[in-house]
Amino acid sequence: MAEGKGDETVNLEDVDRRAGVSISTVSRVLNNTAPVKNTTRSRVLKVVKELRYHPNLQARSLAGGKSQTLGVIVSNLENPFFLDIFRAFESDAHQHDYEVLVANTDYSPRRLVSSIQLMMGRRVAGLAVIVSEMEPSLMKEFAEMNLPIVLYDVGTPGQNIHKIRVNYEKGIHKTVEYLYSMGHRRMAFVGHHTGLTPLLDRKKSFLNTMKQYAGQVEFATAADRDGPEGGQLAMRHFLESGFKPTAVICVNDFMAFGVLKELRESGLRVPEEVSVTGYDNIRLSEFVYPPLTTVNIPRADIGHTAFQALVPSGEETNSHGREFRINPELVIRETTGPAARSR
Repeated sequence: MAEGKGDETVNLEDVDRRAGVSISTVSRVLNNTAPVKNTTRSRVLKVVKELRYHPNLQARSLAGGKSQTLGVIVSNLENPFFLDIFRAFESDAHQHDYEVLVANTDYSPRRLVSSIQLMMGRRVAGLAVIVSEMEPSLMKEFAEMNLPIVLYDVGTPGQNIHKIRVNYEKGIHKTVEYLYSMGHRRMAFVGHHTGLTPLLDRKKSFLNTMKQYAGQVEFATAADRDGPEGGQLAMRHFLESGFKPTAVICVNDFMAFGVLKELRESGLRVPEEVSVTGYDNIRLSEFVYPPLTTVNIPRADIGHTAFQALVPSGEETNSHGREFRINPELVIRETTGPAARSR
């Protein structure tokens, strides 16, 4: 038996010559588009294996007029929140024989634009944009694309454009009210990229809730980069400035991990001296010590919803844009408790 080439030089012509059949027969076997005799099918598949032939999926989609590739663009793949959404989306895609391309913007509008251009160049069949950064001009471009698009927390629904929206304000409000009920009267908010609308909404919700307790609660805010390091630096800023909160509300769990580290290294006990909350309820939040009080956002549901919006089942169509709303819920664990003076 001849040794397979095992590289990109292997093409359909190599397979049809070795198998002694036409190119169209090889195509029918690989795409399962028409009946082929079992003996012929077995011979073709045997040659495909010997030559280690891999079909050019992009060329196949162009030739067939329908792409089997979907695109996903996220703000920060280091943050498990985005990774969880991607994994649920990818699982559904593979079950329906779609491949998935993924791009990471690191919250950069410029990288978002280049990622969209990359996806369009690959002729994706649909695009999930799970980002916090969005230029208004991009919404106009999306509206002009003849392509199913699903957005997360940015933009507005329209023709072929769907949106998944989380009521972040409700989650922050519940968190602050819970901490107030536990006697906390010195609160801090830790955020990142607060110029981006979905993240600014959480900070605004915190500030608006503080207005309800005007004269009763002291508060401060700080922001740094998204991640544990940013959370640690933001918490360090509070402590060095002389503001010692009894409760810290974090824009996400990822930053809360850094807050916990800084408090531990500063000799402050959680929750005996300082309570800490996160947002997202990523899996790690249950396994850190102490387990993190947080606000649950069902990431898997977001991933499944994004896929279903792009690839509707049955008689459904995706030409008319929809908005899917998600209400978060507070999950109380061990990083929160009564304020020190209330014990």
